[in-house]
Amino acid sequence: MSTTFPGLGHALDISSTTPTPFLRLVGVELRKSYDTRAGFWLLAVIGFLVLLTEGVVLAVTVTQDEAMSYGDFVAAAAFVTSILLPVLGIMLVTAEWGQRTAMVTFALEPRRPLVFLAKAVVGLILTLATIAMSLVVGLVCNLLYGVMEGGADWTFGWAGFFGFLITQSLAMLGGFALATLFLNTAAAIVVFFVYRWVLPGLIALGAALMDWFDRIAPWIDFQSAQGPLYDMSLSGEEWGQLLVSGFIWLVVPLVIGMRRVLRAEVK
Repeated sequence: MSTTFPGLGHALDISSTTPTPFLRLVGVELRKSYDTRAGFWLLAVIGFLVLLTEGVVLAVTVTQDEAMSYGDFVAAAAFVTSILLPVLGIMLVTAEWGQRTAMVTFALEPRRPLVFLAKAVVGLILTLATIAMSLVVGLVCNLLYGVMEGGADWTFGWAGFFGFLITQSLAMLGGFALATLFLNTAAAIVVFFVYRWVLPGLIALGAALMDWFDRIAPWIDFQSAQGPLYDMSLSGEEWGQLLVSGFIWLVVPLVIGMRRVLRAEVK
């Protein structure tokens, strides 16, 4: 492949240039995830809120003499991270478009699908790091609970672990998909919170008022379909509802968003 520069009378042959290794792209995107003030503070806030939530839960349960298990502490962290991980997925995509650095990125690596695949991998890596932190903090809190209450319940299990892993990864990817669709941080975050908090109520209202909508609601409500994932207790029909609703709210936005990303003019 060669590129001709008008007025210079020669062409630059780049056919023998070695492509950028994918792992290097992942490393670069990982560094960019925390190398800006917005990215750094988002990761810091996630860590701080996990610690704060677990501390509050520990204090309240000990004060009220409530029974708690390791799985309960992890579930408290999961509630917080399921809200913030989609924002992380959004920031991974939209930060460059908002700061006008996408032109540099795509000039150095013109293979846009690989760049966005690297961003998705980084999102999953940070999700795994968040899950690991939540598990460790939950473990410490459960130990402290056992010391103060005279015994600890370690009920959690592999089903709870894999449910936690899958739901948090889906949460991050949901934000990632919305980000590719809008390529704007504010718009993607607003739409995510509408999807997260407003849409389930509208679906429940429609199901209560219309019998025909009540029958299709489980097939379009992705958040409710993920409920049985927390303990991996899905039946055959529930798997179908998860796949159909996931296709609607995750796959379709991601496909449309990636098509837009590949065609968008970088300014």
